Formats: sequence, structure tokens, C-alpha cells
Amino acid sequence: MILSIESSCDDSSIAITEIATKKLIYHKKISQELEHSKYGGVVPELASRLHAETLPKILSECEPWFDQLKAIAVTNEPGLGVTLIEGVTMAKALSIALNIPLIPINHLIGHIYSLFIEKESVFPMSILLVSGGHTQLIEVTSHKEMSTVATTMDDSYGESFDKVAKMMSLGYPGGPLIEELARRGDENRFNFTVPLWQSPQIAFSYSGLKNQVRLAVEGASSEDYPHIAASFQRVATEHLLQKLKKYFKSHPPVHFAIVGGASANLYLRRRLESLLETFKTPLYLAELSYCSDNAAMIGRVAVEEYHRGKLANYGDIPINPRCKL
Repeated sequence: MILSIESSCDDSSIAITEIATKKLIYHKKISQELEHSKYGGVVPELASRLHAETLPKILSECEPWFDQLKAIAVTNEPGLGVTLIEGVTMAKALSIALNIPLIPINHLIGHIYSLFIEKESVFPMSILLVSGGHTQLIEVTSHKEMSTVATTMDDSYGESFDKVAKMMSLGYPGGPLIEELARRGDENRFNFTVPLWQSPQIAFSYSGLKNQVRLAVEGASSEDYPHIAASFQRVATEHLLQKLKKYFKSHPPVHFAIVGGASANLYLRRRLESLLETFKTPLYLAELSYCSDNAAMIGRVAVEEYHRGKLANYGDIPINPRCKL
């Protein structure tokens, strides 16, 4: 089995995955959302201290499987440096104590494999990664061949939801709060401009839309908030769809998936399903419980790395907060 650790942001998570069957033997995640909500976003130093408290508590439940472990997998890139170090430090200590190798895992590849927890992978596949820190269109040919086609020029899709929620003092995390508020609003009430709608460039941008929403909020009452939320969600999603349509003209999708924390947005899922119907392409989705950061997806990648002999010792695990695919 492989024990995997995830601490790239504000979720402490450990999983145990059986190598031969890819079966998830154990998985637990402790969220820090409540502690960070009072600040309107993640406070890195607080997140680090909370990981130092919660990761050992989760690990204590894994002791019965220690003698069956073949490797320790850990997220080492990208993420918050002060939180990544908590998971990596624990992984190194376990590697030394149990005398087994380490497997460093890129968090973004972990999100791709959230689609395949306890399943075989399906490649080639076009993947849209949307989260609080990333908005990327990725072409995955195989486990070893991945390339980023487009990325955000500023804010990410998920980050823009968090910031709009903060403008309206809704709380944190903002994605679910905006989605819930939008259900009570008229998505056509505010005519926000779709970012980069005239640009042929395949890229994403949310800073301009965020500023439009800020101006609308400043001149609105709380009764307008559901309409602002609905209009923002429509335009933010339409921006993704427009860029995907442009890309699909020259690269029709064979398999398409959406991953990352923001992929739990049901409005986005419905709009993407409608778009893909025109291409007769199925939409692959991770289970809702695996959309946000979790160690189960890290363990699933680790199984692939283990089979390929991609093992390391404790001195070969650098922490790369800003690493990309």
C-alpha cells in the first residue's frame, strides 16, 4: 500500500491506497474553512499551524497499515510554501522511520487523477482545471505527456468567486456561497462584459469582471446581491465556454473532463454538458467529495509513479510553491 499526504493549502488529508487494485483503503480530510472564514480567505501561517495539529491526529489512525506500506507519497508542488512543508516534513520522517521510499507528487496532476480514484485512467483527454489558485486547459496524452494549452492571465475562476463573495461579505469559501445565492437571482439583471470576448487568444482573465462586480456592489443594496451573484456566475462561466469553443474548432475533444475545487459548481457542470453535447463528447467528472484538495487523488497518482519506479529518498523532495505542469 501507499500512504499519501496532502497539505498544499487549507485541507489536511491522508489516504492509503492499495497498489495492485488501486482501491482506497483509508481516506480522511479535515477542512480548515471555519477557522479561515473570519478572515475572508486562507491565512498561510494559520493554515500551517493547523496542519501541524491535525495531520498527526489523522496519521495515528493509519498505524494498523504501517507494516504493509511500500512508499510514502506527498504533495510537494505547487501550493503554499508554509503548508507544503508540513506534509513534506511528515513524509520524510515516516520514510526514515519505516525505511521506505518517498514519491513526490504535483498537486495539479493529483486533480487530474481525482477522476480515476479506484478506476483505470482514460487518455488522451482534454481537461479544464478550475480551482482557487488555477484555471488551466490541459491536454493529457498519457501519464507522462501533459501540456498546458491555456492558463489565466490574472485571477483564477475559483479565486474570482471567493473575491466576489468577500465584496458582499458572504464569507469563505466563496464558491458555494455565490452558487447558492445565484439560485435566487436573475442572471440577466446585470449586463457584465464577458472577459476577452473579442480576443482570439486562448487564455482566461477575471480581473476585469471582478472590477465590474465591485462597482455593481458599491451601488447596490443587499436585495440586488442574488442578481449580482447570478449575473457574475453566468458571465464567469460564459468566458470559459467561449474560450473552449474557440479551442474546439481546431482541437475537437475526444474525451473531456473538468477537475479542481470549482468543478463542484453544478451550474458550470450543466453548461459544460450542454456545450459538449454538440460535439457528442462525454463529460468526465470527479465525485463531488474528491473535487477539492484531498490525499486520495495524490495516492492515485502515486500508484502510477510507483509502477514506473519513480521513487525518491528524503533528500530528493524539494518544495516548489509556484511549480506548474
